[in-house]
Amino acid sequence: MTLVFLHVWHLILYYEFISIFLKKNILFFPFTLTGAGGWSPLVSDKYQWLQIDLGERTEITAIATQGGYGSSDWVTSYLLMFSDSGRNWKQYHQEEIIWAFSGNTNADSVVHYKLQHSIKARFLRFVPLDWNPNGRIGMRIEVYGCTYRSEVADFDGKSFLLYRFNQKSMSALKDVISLKFKTTQSDGILLHREGQNGDHITLELVKGKLSLFVNLGDAKILSGNGEINITLGSLLDDQHWHSVLIEHFNNQINFTVDKHSHHFHAKGKFNYLDLGYELSFGGIPVPGKSRMLPHKNFHGCFENLYYNGVNIIDLAKRRKPQIYIMGNISFSCSEPQMVPITFLSTSSYLTLPGTSGQDEVSISFQFCTWNKEGLLLSSKLHQTSGGFLLYLSDGKVKMSLYKPGKAQTDITAGVGLNNGQWHSVSLSAKRSRMSLMVDSDVTSAVHAVVPTHIYSGDTYYFGGCPNNGNNSECKSPFVSFQGCMRLITIGSKAVDLISVQQNSLGNFSDLQIDLCGIIDRCLPNYCEHGGECSQAWNSFYCNCTNTGYMGATCHYSIYEQSCEAYKHTGNTSGFYYIDSDGSGPLGPFLVYCNMTDMTWTIIQHNNTDLTKVRSANRVNPHTVFFKYTANLEQLQATINYAEHCEQEFAYHCKKSRLLNQQDGIPLSWWIGRTNETQTYWGGSWPDVQKCACGLEGSCIDSQHYCNCDADRNEWANDTGFLSYKEHLPVTEIIITDTDRPNSEAAYKLGPLLCRGDRTFWNSASFNTETSYLHFPTFHGELSADVSFFFKTTASSGVFLENLGIKDFIRIELHSPSEVAFSFDVGNGAFEITVKSPTPLNDNQWHYVKAERNVKEALLQVDQLPQRTLTAPSDGHIRLQLNSQLFVEISAYFGAGSSVVYNFQEHYTLAKNSTSHASSFYADMTLIREVITFTFRTTRTPCLLLYVSSFYKEYLSVILAKNGSLQIRYKLDSHQDPDIFSINFKSMADGLLHHVKINREEEMLFVEVNHNERMQFVLSSGTEFNAIKSLVLGKILENSDVDQETMKANSQGFIGCLSSVQFNHFAPLKAALHHTSSAPVIVKGRFIESNCGTLTAADSTSSETTHSFAGNHSGPIDEGEPLANAIRSDSAIIGGNGDYNSCSGTIIKVTLNLSMLK
Repeated sequence: MTLVFLHVWHLILYYEFISIFLKKNILFFPFTLTGAGGWSPLVSDKYQWLQIDLGERTEITAIATQGGYGSSDWVTSYLLMFSDSGRNWKQYHQEEIIWAFSGNTNADSVVHYKLQHSIKARFLRFVPLDWNPNGRIGMRIEVYGCTYRSEVADFDGKSFLLYRFNQKSMSALKDVISLKFKTTQSDGILLHREGQNGDHITLELVKGKLSLFVNLGDAKILSGNGEINITLGSLLDDQHWHSVLIEHFNNQINFTVDKHSHHFHAKGKFNYLDLGYELSFGGIPVPGKSRMLPHKNFHGCFENLYYNGVNIIDLAKRRKPQIYIMGNISFSCSEPQMVPITFLSTSSYLTLPGTSGQDEVSISFQFCTWNKEGLLLSSKLHQTSGGFLLYLSDGKVKMSLYKPGKAQTDITAGVGLNNGQWHSVSLSAKRSRMSLMVDSDVTSAVHAVVPTHIYSGDTYYFGGCPNNGNNSECKSPFVSFQGCMRLITIGSKAVDLISVQQNSLGNFSDLQIDLCGIIDRCLPNYCEHGGECSQAWNSFYCNCTNTGYMGATCHYSIYEQSCEAYKHTGNTSGFYYIDSDGSGPLGPFLVYCNMTDMTWTIIQHNNTDLTKVRSANRVNPHTVFFKYTANLEQLQATINYAEHCEQEFAYHCKKSRLLNQQDGIPLSWWIGRTNETQTYWGGSWPDVQKCACGLEGSCIDSQHYCNCDADRNEWANDTGFLSYKEHLPVTEIIITDTDRPNSEAAYKLGPLLCRGDRTFWNSASFNTETSYLHFPTFHGELSADVSFFFKTTASSGVFLENLGIKDFIRIELHSPSEVAFSFDVGNGAFEITVKSPTPLNDNQWHYVKAERNVKEALLQVDQLPQRTLTAPSDGHIRLQLNSQLFVEISAYFGAGSSVVYNFQEHYTLAKNSTSHASSFYADMTLIREVITFTFRTTRTPCLLLYVSSFYKEYLSVILAKNGSLQIRYKLDSHQDPDIFSINFKSMADGLLHHVKINREEEMLFVEVNHNERMQFVLSSGTEFNAIKSLVLGKILENSDVDQETMKANSQGFIGCLSSVQFNHFAPLKAALHHTSSAPVIVKGRFIESNCGTLTAADSTSSETTHSFAGNHSGPIDEGEPLANAIRSDSAIIGGNGDYNSCSGTIIKVTLNLSMLK
């Protein structure tokens, strides 16, 4: 461990002097990255760090790193931590995870990072995670930032600030309050304001969460006592800064804590809060003035406290008359010197020495955890084979005293202690009496008398036991503790945990010292559709009971999307819940499915009886509202997905007109879900302003377009179906012409009827390998599912693919009997496969469903067992896609042409992106590759593909002079390459050949034309280090390759290359469609072509493409275009740019996305 102290004008490192200079109000803190020296600890292990003292709190916006000068020492990944005091560190987070920065690939290159969000801190720590395996830890660093100025106030738990503006009652039509705070206390009032009529607003810290209490003084309308309670944040008592923003305008309230926001529209009859002229911070000024129960004052620090642009702390410092300071408030932030420790895993433990033979044992500490079970403390008693255990069991603290030949003594205290909050534990044992107390609650302390005298042992084990197999001093039947501890005392002496960190006291394993790493995995709540979130240390769980959804995150609906889908699964007429948007945000609702002949969905409303109307006029119209068993959003989704919807309306009249207008205003009208007035009636169409008889020419009076408009003193009716979907359902009817003598009417509105399912009965045929459907980009960042039916005779092909810079998602037919779902969200590529015992390319319908969420991914094919893959507990969670995919990529290479795709350039570009996994493309070792391509040529010898390395390792794929395929791997620069020949026939025959190369460490699997499969073993090595570039066509730069590869390269490649894929890179696509942004170099004659799909006998066939836009439904099993233009951001169903797509038919493609904020 090396500490670096950076003061205002100089920085002193144990190994070198670093200067700082000030330029344009920006501070640069360089380790002179181009200079000599650097930091390299004597021991390279995970407990090293480089610490910087910036002298004062500074806003850090960017960092840069370099390896040790002139050495083989560099760090390949590291963590960044920060602190105000040099104690109680916090890890830098990005994308809601602890962010591991990708470091250097050599000693000299500089890797820059612009921080996604800046850091305000005085101290920084760089913690190496990995380093060059052939060297040691070595770093030179540079830190970029700005001077940070702020106003701070420190409250001691008994003080508060009172801000008074104009001394009269006023209505706060708009208020904005912003502040930052830090504290170690879990409870306390941050601000409070109230008026004379019961209105009040209070911001309070309750059990580490912020609660905003709002009372609009309208208890008759609001539930309970008229108070609204909005809670945000968690674990806010961690002595780190947290930001708060409250915006109030009329009865709209926006409440933000850190990055989490809640927008609330109060429903009280007042459109403003009637509040007084005082606003207090840190407490409530007069006890009993508020109707609230007594609450604790805030104990901690405020920073940059503003009310409507007024700097409250600045006013207080300058003793302005608007501010009253009550109690002891200072204007600098004190830092409690507590040192927390984190027990990271089941192998974590801390051993501390005790004083053996004492007749009294006294130990206390604080802990926090999410786990219900775990060993807190164990110790062997002096001169006996017994001992005691202190552990968590079902969220309670239990103490067990055991001794051979004696009955075990157990005592229990506390309940629900696994809630993430800090809890204190105090145990004492003297002679034959032991006591246990939790949270300093003397009244609930537990005591017991034991049948033996207790004498202290010489060692205490906290959290777990050393895993050395024969340690008789520490044996526990309980799982290890995972959580945090602090303020450990043994006897009456506090334990110095920094001494433990410096290896001068006790011993430990797998601990984080001087930080508490607890996180709330239920914030934000990734359980969808109202699922209840619970958590343990490493994961969270969703209870989906009574939600109507299932799965790890309650994502997938347990109900079908339509009556059509229920009928397809063999159901008969009856009441069913349908979920019209599947796993989308709309919930399920009850409908009646009539499946006797054609399938109808029937949605009832609250007024289906015949209703009579009298005495209605313009001044006092008869208005009726219709409420359906579904809300408007659910109704809209159902109607949009249906082929046809209708609603019958019957109007019976006697001297009551419908369309006759007075002053251009109709006498009666109705309103639909678009909230627009409609004046056409059953059996007619929009803008016609007729009834059914008017369209048919059958009205009882030919001068009018409705029977009722004849205005006769006898009963008539206008009845028909409203069937214009965009206006349905009817939500309101207004009648105004029943107040004349003998005038009356009666109406009846039937239920909403819909038939057909446009998402179910749709299909598209893919007649060539380059056919595709074009969709908008797949925006399923946190959770998404895809389901479809397909049938095909092809042996392999892609169903769906979408790419990002690094992230991707793909569903494909791997082989005639295997479907694969692969994706990468930044943690590396994962793949799930389902193998069928029977072929799937039998030209019969097969069902595929894939889902990916933050907890797991799953794949199901037909009724085969579902395959599931659990996501890393602390990995990336957001799937970020942005690709434009709408063409199959094939290219013709002329003599001497070359395409070079540079992985290293892509790596440098990705360094400034948000994708941590971009480190994969630098010097991270590759132990596997998947390479696919298709080619056609008549020339030999020729080079098909070449991958180079910075370490003179390479892979070349060539056609030898006799037309045989050769794969040459050189994974050791000191050995000759491994050579594998596939020479069952000449492949320079002008036909299209498909090649797939899959390496898993030393095992090499090769597939040619989907049927020839071979297996080889490499001897030159298993690691492909620091890949540099991929070359198609001809190598133009000097390369140290074998003689046969050189001969093949001298001829280059003349012919067609198609569907080239190296892992998840698509070089042809980059060369032809992304030349401005992709790291690709093109030389010579290189032309996009459809040569990758033409056969020798069919050189005139053309590519078939389809775009898919809106909700157009194309013909079943036909290949004609579906609709409209291609968008600029998209996903593909069926085919993609660098892969063979499925030739066949896909039906009912359902893409359900869910974005949680």
